[in-house]
Amino acid sequence: MIQFYRQWLMAKPGLSLVIVMLLCALALSQVPKTRLDASSDSLLLQGDPDLEFYRETSKHYDANDFLVLTWRPTVPLLSDDSLEPLAVMAQALEQIDGVLSVTTLLDVPLLESPPLGLTALSDADSMPTLRDPSVDRDLALRELTNSPIYRNLVVSEFGDLTAVQVTLAPNDQVSALLDEREALRSLAKTTGLNQAEQQRLLDVTVAYDVANGQQAEAHSQLVAEVRDVAERFRPYAEIFVGGVPMIAADMIAFIQSDLVTFGGAIVFIMMLVLGLIFRDWRWVLAPIVNCVVTATLMLGLLAFLDWRMTVISSNFVAVLLIITLSLSIHLIVRYRELEHSDPDISRRERALMAAQLMLLPCFYTALTTVVAFASLVVAGIQPVIDFGWMMTVGIVVGFIMTFVIVPSLMMVLPGGTRAKSDHHEDSMTRHFATIVERFGGQVLLVSGLILLATIAGISQLKVENRFIDYFKESTEIYRGMELLDARLGGTVPLDIVLSPPQNTVPSDATPTLDEDAFDAPSEQVIAEDEPFDDLFSDDPFGDDISFASEDTTKPSYWFSPAGRAVLDRAHHVVEAQPESGKVLSLSSTFKVLDAIFGAKLGGVEMALVQNSLPEDVSSVLIDPYFAADIDQARITVRAMETSKDLRRDEYLKRLRQQLLDETGLAPEQVQFTGLLVLYNNVLQSLFASQILTLGAVFLAIGLMFWGLFRSLSWALLALAPNILAAGMVLGIMGLLGIPLDIMTITIAAIVVGIGVDDCIHYIHRFRQEFSVDDDYHAAMHRSHASIGRAMYYTTLTIMVGFSLLTLSNFTPSLYFGLLTVSAMAAAVAGALLLLPKLILIFKPLGPGRSA
Repeated sequence: MIQFYRQWLMAKPGLSLVIVMLLCALALSQVPKTRLDASSDSLLLQGDPDLEFYRETSKHYDANDFLVLTWRPTVPLLSDDSLEPLAVMAQALEQIDGVLSVTTLLDVPLLESPPLGLTALSDADSMPTLRDPSVDRDLALRELTNSPIYRNLVVSEFGDLTAVQVTLAPNDQVSALLDEREALRSLAKTTGLNQAEQQRLLDVTVAYDVANGQQAEAHSQLVAEVRDVAERFRPYAEIFVGGVPMIAADMIAFIQSDLVTFGGAIVFIMMLVLGLIFRDWRWVLAPIVNCVVTATLMLGLLAFLDWRMTVISSNFVAVLLIITLSLSIHLIVRYRELEHSDPDISRRERALMAAQLMLLPCFYTALTTVVAFASLVVAGIQPVIDFGWMMTVGIVVGFIMTFVIVPSLMMVLPGGTRAKSDHHEDSMTRHFATIVERFGGQVLLVSGLILLATIAGISQLKVENRFIDYFKESTEIYRGMELLDARLGGTVPLDIVLSPPQNTVPSDATPTLDEDAFDAPSEQVIAEDEPFDDLFSDDPFGDDISFASEDTTKPSYWFSPAGRAVLDRAHHVVEAQPESGKVLSLSSTFKVLDAIFGAKLGGVEMALVQNSLPEDVSSVLIDPYFAADIDQARITVRAMETSKDLRRDEYLKRLRQQLLDETGLAPEQVQFTGLLVLYNNVLQSLFASQILTLGAVFLAIGLMFWGLFRSLSWALLALAPNILAAGMVLGIMGLLGIPLDIMTITIAAIVVGIGVDDCIHYIHRFRQEFSVDDDYHAAMHRSHASIGRAMYYTTLTIMVGFSLLTLSNFTPSLYFGLLTVSAMAAAVAGALLLLPKLILIFKPLGPGRSA
């Protein structure tokens, strides 16, 4: 391999650079096709049984994506000056391509303005709305602010704020491909797939990814058009845009902005720092060209393969920049050492010698870094898995490019001023060596204190987050989510699906009723074991009732007094939770109908209401909370995402237990679903996977160290600083209240990757220096003055550059910058302070001359 490298790759450095530039140009042609994917599908736990139930449940209820616009006018909410521009805005929104419907307070049926009575309720033509000029607006406002259904959903309880729901048209192609993919995956788990079915699964998966990506782009465009419409109407009201599609679009926009703005700024700052360090333009140009080319090749490869980046894996460019820069600086420092020690050899020989001397340690560092990032592929979360694979491929590309581009540039660039061994160049690393030699006890003491603080910090680490915390308070998305939570019932949806007890469904006969019968109250109570045919034997309206045998719809348990009692108790339990926002169910519907009927609905009335309401009323009062085909009742609740006390897992466990205790339902009759459940499952899987994968990584790297250094003692010494550095960063997260979530889970792998690199380089150089005179202290000083400089330069450059990310409006980018800076500092401190002190204590190479 070395011979091939010398004879073919480096024999003609100019040709090598031309080939690299051609590959780079080819990659650049693909880069515009690079896509970011922030769809909710990309943030779910693959193989989660709750995900399958969620998709199955969504088929029975209206589960279309939607946007929410808040409308808070400076004039009274129901005045002409508010309603007229609101109506025009709704019309403009309906014209946007991809919008299925727009629902405003102008469109909801008014049932109590004035109270209609159940007879009028059954007449679709008599259903008033605010579009009817004859409607009493004072009564309408009273209904909208007091109705169990409309209050804090359509209109805030103070009557000054309303919500406009923009429902997005479903994508039938995406739904069909998803159903087929899941069916094939299920078949693969049970009976297995034949060759044709395996190929079909691959084809469907690719087609689904493409269609899903196109849908995400369409949603982003739609969000932009909705915002344009909202902007035109801001003179009439304060308007914020919310909803999952908007969050996804904004996350993509923030990431793209950070990649462009901070990416360019980071490269520029690193150029300045490299110029101050090396004071030679060659050593600024070479590492920057290598980093840019490597990143371009990877982005081109991702675009060519349609391998979409997500909000998590988009960080791979920044991490790849760190690793590639580190490899480049190690080569440059080695070259400069040779330039100083043997100035008479040619540039070509010096470059080849530097590459040959650094090839083995850099290969080992790349290999161990790959192991660190490959650990992420077991996370079960697709974006985290993608990040692990992207980094694995990227490190391979970066390693190859470093040993082609940097030595080639060393050969072809005109010679500058010969490197000098000035005192200022290695003064800082000399200080590190002096600290280890003179204050080694304090180094161990500080390390012990850091270990204790790390343990304390990790014990406070929370597997939790709030989506709102991803954005700064000054951003529109933050202010909009805060307003929706505080005034319009919450943000993140949770659905509680209730199944009826066994043997409680009435007979097949379905009653029909003369409309006049709706106007009289009834206190008829249905016993759970009473045959439905006998319900009307004592009912005063029995003469008006006939049974339509041709109607095969069965009266539901949930439309009986016994079923309602269960629903009322369940609804109350959910509503009593401090984390719960707006809660809706059939219980809400029954309360509205109670008010219309003038008394609590009896068994007859509830059984008839199930099928007798007109479609536009049923779509509001019944359909969202009841699936007749499977006889399930649904309680919908939106969690208060902005609550600082929100602990999803604790909330769900407490709520489930209280529901079982209060309703008497069996565990299998109460099922939780919705984005709150799915995202909580993701978060809970993170902690276990993080601990398990970190343990597996350190075990694997320890075995690699053992094989690399052929010494168990060296392996253990090399692991110690890495374990402390990784723990330290996790401890900082715990102490600062930074949660472990899908955005921060990758930082531990980054710490391990960086820390392992530093330790391998240092140990490899220390062993070489020790072989010179068998003197531990002298070997330490020479190692600090040589490889220590490369580590110090790399750390300084990256810390200064990545500190710019703390200015981002996107909090995950801010955290990434902060934690990367911490990781770099922890890694270099461990390698230049703790590791050499441990070497001096345990003397793994024997007693040495200084013993």
